[in-house]
Amino acid sequence: MLLSIITINLNNAKGLKKTIDSVIAQHHKDLELIVIDGNSSDGSKDIIASYHDKITYSVSEADKGIYDAQNKGILKTTGKYLLFLNSGDVLSNPNTLSSIAPQLKDKSFYYGNLILERSGTLEEHIAPEKVDMDFMLNSTFWHPCVFIKADLFKNFGVYNTEFKIAGDYEFFIRCLLKPEVTSEHINEFVSVFDGNGVSNDPKSAELLTSEREKAWKMNVSDAVFESLKKQNAFDRSKYSKIINTIQKLRGR
Repeated sequence: MLLSIITINLNNAKGLKKTIDSVIAQHHKDLELIVIDGNSSDGSKDIIASYHDKITYSVSEADKGIYDAQNKGILKTTGKYLLFLNSGDVLSNPNTLSSIAPQLKDKSFYYGNLILERSGTLEEHIAPEKVDMDFMLNSTFWHPCVFIKADLFKNFGVYNTEFKIAGDYEFFIRCLLKPEVTSEHINEFVSVFDGNGVSNDPKSAELLTSEREKAWKMNVSDAVFESLKKQNAFDRSKYSKIINTIQKLRGR
């Protein structure tokens, strides 16, 4: 199995259906779909049941948040690469995976471009050709368009559930600081992220900043961390708006 797509959901039945339809419309069929629902009460369970022959594995039960749900999905995958496509997000077109699959060779991460949909407006976001420390301090991989080699979760652990909205960021930092971890940009639009209804609550921005700082503190030496603090590295994100939008998932 080449690809495992993990979709987590909580009370977003409409978005869940849209995401599942996007996956089953793909011309590339060497994939599995894992759906983890947080015991929704809005009809999401009925949606899941109606696609029982298209979903490889599903469960609907209470969880402890975004990263607990994603960890449950990780444990059920058999694919070489994992893509997290959460409820409401869709692949950019039916040929997306057919185009990208042949490019998935042996890098740790393959990351593409993203379209952000908000109030009927589409915003194109192009990922950089190279990932370095400066990029990770200012931005992050955009979860709906990064293909993660499954072995990374075995070698470096799954998502840290202490984080509320930046657990994926901490995982990326944890991996990218290892010399053997590699990445490659695929210059194609992978997914359309549903940004409708996402709050720009300043408290969320404050939490994001503190969690990103915590991620670095957990993964670098005290000397490096203090140097980054002196440079105000954690307060200068030029991508804060889109990072906050993408990392604050709906319904959680």
